[in-house]
Amino acid sequence: MGRVTINKDNKSIQRIEEKCINCGMCQETCANKNNLDCDTCINCGACIMTCPVGAIVPKYNYKEIIANVHDEEKITVISISPAVRVSIGDEFGFAPGEFLEEKLVGVLKQLGFDYVLDTTFGADLTIMEEASELLNRVKKNINLPMFTSCCPSWVLNMEKYHKTDLKKLSSCKSPIGMQGAVIKNYFAELKNLNPNDIVTVFLTPCVSKKSEISSDPNCDYVMTVQELFMLIREEKIDFKNVKDKKFDKLFGKGSGAGVIFGTSGGVMEAALRTAYYLINKEDAPKDFYNLTCVRGKDEVKEAVVDLGKIKLNVAVLYGIKNVNKLYNSLKKYHFVEVMSCDYGCIGGAGNPVLPVSKINIVLDERNKSLYKNDLEQKIRCSYKNEDIKKVYQDYFNKPLSKKSEELLHQNYEDKVTINN
Repeated sequence: MGRVTINKDNKSIQRIEEKCINCGMCQETCANKNNLDCDTCINCGACIMTCPVGAIVPKYNYKEIIANVHDEEKITVISISPAVRVSIGDEFGFAPGEFLEEKLVGVLKQLGFDYVLDTTFGADLTIMEEASELLNRVKKNINLPMFTSCCPSWVLNMEKYHKTDLKKLSSCKSPIGMQGAVIKNYFAELKNLNPNDIVTVFLTPCVSKKSEISSDPNCDYVMTVQELFMLIREEKIDFKNVKDKKFDKLFGKGSGAGVIFGTSGGVMEAALRTAYYLINKEDAPKDFYNLTCVRGKDEVKEAVVDLGKIKLNVAVLYGIKNVNKLYNSLKKYHFVEVMSCDYGCIGGAGNPVLPVSKINIVLDERNKSLYKNDLEQKIRCSYKNEDIKKVYQDYFNKPLSKKSEELLHQNYEDKVTINN
C-alpha cells in the first residue's frame, strides 16, 4: 500500500516508523480529504486523525517549550486559541465540548508560564484589519473574491495550486501572527521588556501552525492540545482539580466574535458584524449575531448578506477538496472563508484523536459550546473590545495604517513546490 510522504524537515507532522504498518490509511485520507498529490504535504494533519496505530503525530516541541519556562532569563507568554478550550476536556474525561477556559489558564499558570493571554484578542485584531481590507477591495472592485488567510494549510494550497491568484488572499496575518507581533512590540514596550527575552507560545488545535510560524520572528513555538496533554501527564498534574484562573490583563480577553473563530463560519460572521459597523457607523441588526446562513456542519455554505449600503455574496467552505473542486465557481463571491479541517479549527489535527464513531457528535458539541459562549459575552463585536480600541489608540492608529501594514500584514511567496 502507498502512504503519504512525510520528510524529516516537515515542521508540522512526523511519522514514528516503528509503529507504521503500511496500511495506506494516511494516503487514502489525504486523497479523500484534499484530493491532492499525496507526495505534496500541506501540513493539515488529517492523516494524524485516521492513522489506526498512532504512527503519525504532531511534531513535538513541548520539551523545548517547558525548558524555556524553567529558564529564569526568559519571559514566557502563552496564548490560547478559541477551539482549545472546548477540546482539551476530551483528554481528561469531561463532557464533549465542555468550555474549560479558566481551567486551561490555571494549568498553564501552574506549569510556570509568566503570562497567559487569549488569542481571541488576535482574532479581534484580525477582524478589524480584515473587514477594513474587504470593504476597501469591494469599493475599488479589486482582487475579489477575497479569501480568508487564517488557515495555513489553505494558504499553502493556494501557493501550490492557485499561485496566480495569491493577491486574492487577505494580506492579514492569522490571529497568532498578529498576537505575536503585538506581544513582541506593543506589549514589550508597555511592560518595559526586551523582546529578545520574550518567548511566545501559541496553544492551538492546529499542526499546520507549526509551519506557519517558522519564518515569523514574533512567534517562537506552537504547542498542540495533544502536546499539552503529554506535558500535563509528565508533570503529574491533576487537571480536573486545577484551580481556575483568569487571563492576564492587557489583551487577556477577546470578544464573542473572536471566540467563534474556532468553528466553520465564525470568521465570516465576525467579519460581517464589524463590516456592517464600519459601513453604517452603527451596530448590526440582531440577526447578524445569529447568522445561521454561514453556520452549521455543511461543508459548503453560501449567502447574500445585506450590509445596508451594499450587499455581499459570501461563501464558507471547509475541506480543501471542496475548494479545489469548486474553485472556478467561487469567482462570483465577494468574500470566501476557507478552513482545511472538518468544522474548522474544532476539528484540527492537534486536538485529541477521537474514535471515528464519535467524531461528528463531539465536533457538534464543540461547535455548540463556542456559539453558546459568544451568546453569553457582553462584548460580541471586535470593534467594541476595549483592548482593541486601546491598541489602535496607542499604537496602530487605525486599521490598514502604515504601522498595521508593517506588523499585521504579509506578502505571499509564489511557491512552485512546497517543502514537505
